[in-house]
Amino acid sequence: MDSLGCALLALRYPACTKLLGPVVPGAVMQSGGARVPGTGDVLDPVAAAFNTGAMIRWLDYNDTWLAAEWGHPSDNFGAILACADHRGRNGDTLTMRDVLTAAIRAYEIQGVLALDNAFNRVGLDHVLLVRIASTAVAAVMLGCSKDQVFNAVSNAWLDGGALRTYRHFPNTGSRKSWAAGDATSRGVRLALLARAGEMGYATALTAKTWGFQDALFGGNPITLARPLGSYVIENILFKISYPAEFHAQTAVEAGIALHGQVADRLDQIDRVVIRTQESAARIIDKTGPLQNPADRDHCLQYMTAVAMIFGALTAEHYEDAVASDPRIDALRAKMEVVEHPGYTRDYLDPDKRSIGNAVQVFFKDGSVTDEVAIDYPIGHRRRRAEGVPKLRQKLAENLASRLPDPRCETLLKLFDTPDDLDAMPVRDWIDLSVVTS
Repeated sequence: MDSLGCALLALRYPACTKLLGPVVPGAVMQSGGARVPGTGDVLDPVAAAFNTGAMIRWLDYNDTWLAAEWGHPSDNFGAILACADHRGRNGDTLTMRDVLTAAIRAYEIQGVLALDNAFNRVGLDHVLLVRIASTAVAAVMLGCSKDQVFNAVSNAWLDGGALRTYRHFPNTGSRKSWAAGDATSRGVRLALLARAGEMGYATALTAKTWGFQDALFGGNPITLARPLGSYVIENILFKISYPAEFHAQTAVEAGIALHGQVADRLDQIDRVVIRTQESAARIIDKTGPLQNPADRDHCLQYMTAVAMIFGALTAEHYEDAVASDPRIDALRAKMEVVEHPGYTRDYLDPDKRSIGNAVQVFFKDGSVTDEVAIDYPIGHRRRRAEGVPKLRQKLAENLASRLPDPRCETLLKLFDTPDDLDAMPVRDWIDLSVVTS
């Protein structure tokens, strides 16, 4: 539900839509292709996975998983929906329950691998786990045997990993918005190769010198921190209120809480102290010029400043028209980011998985605001009762950005009636989400 809404909302942005469609303009599937939500495109399943995955991820508004590695397990819906619709258009009847079962598996594979294996520490991007998870579930959905699944996944590890440099200064750029689409589509491609009989590599991870562990992971073993079940999807984090990198969600919420106290006193501020977790301090503490929206939505200070100045944070706040407001950089320059050991500890605690931030403003006259400290964002499992109604409202607004009212109402009703959704053929569900004119 959340991923569909994020995908449709992304279609409002030309930077996203210019990358969509077939790999070669004008190429069409005569039969047996896969459709892309929010569009009229019928593509081969590899291209469809790229399109859907890129759309879901584009605005940094889809769900999140935070551990030693972080990432966005809903990126895998690119592969899942493409494979499900492809099979449905080739005579097989898959239901939405099959889609949701595949999602549980993909979330668990990606998320449990992320618990103890910090690929970011060796400069690799987290989308490599999207490729691993998408390859595994795509192979199963496309009818591969157990050995063929092994073959596909071994090839996914042999692909290595994309470098994280497109997420960091001085190279932060829009690739971070389509990298997951690329990874999930690669999963479909490798699954199709395995189904065609392509071989696998038994020691792709462990081969001395040349295996993934020695060549790319500093000789460290890839481990599973817990048995695979449904832990990840049960504890997934939703971005409900703000399209912001998740380590900053509670800082944005705190900034909005302070808006009324500081918006009219910006020139009187001496400094702003943000206490945060180690991961946020390492990856989104940014000073100096920010080059583009992709840079801004991964800057803790920018997001917090916008929240304090405007009392809101939307995708539009990352665009040049807003970023040119001199108040934002002036306020950023007054911010101090410090790691709070308690937030780091609770962030890594498997029973808590908090994402705490605290914000306090100090004025030149010696007065201060209260410190606004928030441990759990509204999208956290501990705030589900508060979050789910807002998540549904987020979906309603996002559907309305692309689809006619009757179909919006039908989709919302389906999400409110799980038994009906489970039993629905994937083809029929996709029919509700596409735009043909």
